[in-house]
Amino acid sequence: MEVVREWFQRHFSDPQVVILAGLLLAGFIGIIFAGQYLAPVLASLIIAYLLEGIIQPLQRIGVPRILAVGLVFIIFFIVLLAILFGLFPMLTRQATQLLQEVPAMLTEGQRLVLTLPERYPALFSETQIEEFLDQIRREAGRYTDTMLRQTLSSVVGVITLIVYIVLMPLLVFFFLKDKDAILNWARGHLPRQRGLATRVWQEVDAQLGNFVRGKFWEILIVWVVTYITFLFMGLNFAMLLGFLVGISVLIPYIGAAVMTFPVALVAYFQFGWSAELAWILVAYGIIQMLDGNVLVPILFSEVINLHPIAIIVAVLFFGGIWGFWGVFFAIPLAILAQAVLKAWPRQQETADEEPEAAGE
Repeated sequence: MEVVREWFQRHFSDPQVVILAGLLLAGFIGIIFAGQYLAPVLASLIIAYLLEGIIQPLQRIGVPRILAVGLVFIIFFIVLLAILFGLFPMLTRQATQLLQEVPAMLTEGQRLVLTLPERYPALFSETQIEEFLDQIRREAGRYTDTMLRQTLSSVVGVITLIVYIVLMPLLVFFFLKDKDAILNWARGHLPRQRGLATRVWQEVDAQLGNFVRGKFWEILIVWVVTYITFLFMGLNFAMLLGFLVGISVLIPYIGAAVMTFPVALVAYFQFGWSAELAWILVAYGIIQMLDGNVLVPILFSEVINLHPIAIIVAVLFFGGIWGFWGVFFAIPLAILAQAVLKAWPRQQETADEEPEAAGE
């Protein structure tokens, strides 16, 4: 107990540390218990944060903020309409076509698996193959039941989507228009001794703003390049696969590896074991290599300083806690954790170093 008491006194004797810990705890509790209800608010905040990176340069060249907000919001709204009425139907149509081809792909895959005992009798037996196929059939049955339940509840999902589409542009506009008033209101409800929390926020804001905007451009560039490449090579579902490859960059290292399988499967069932399949995989590998070695260093040269192990651990940890959204926000949360650890006072280390310095 004495050790625990000393540790607690060493780390939480400063009121600013207590305030920072309280704000972090309140934020996590709010997200855990009310995150699903506040999802449109959080998504609108992220979009407003992204658009703020366009508004500020306009202000620096002399454009009044209200005019800059109006101009940027009009562009955002036009892009949103283009996504809803142009891109989204195309992605939905290609996803539906791909799902319709899944039974034929499964049949072909089953035929190939059944030939393994004949080709490689030393590695595979008929019993092993039958057990493997039975397991796949059971999993496919569960997946079908899940899809059916989701289809039955799709009406609620459509209504929710419509509400989001109406609410989010309004929230984004008011977040941008009344940014100063909202920040002043928030500061008025925070404790006065918040210097440590302010330093953490400044560190997070400097990295997170550049990270969000950099990720946006990375997703867009990888998406467009992948789509054009697959379309030129004649691969089916080029827009859908390009979109998924673009989104996969949100999960560094893991996303690129995971997306290799759907790209390879679609290419295989379209072209078989052929030169076209090999060239598509080579092209996909080149895109990923250019993304990791050229595009990412250009976009994120001064953004984040996280080791790849830290990124992977953050993806696994937060993904295990919050599922998809944990994976989605893994790097921003890792940036927050890094900023907290960097700003957290280390009084004991200072006290230990002073006697050593005196002895010298």
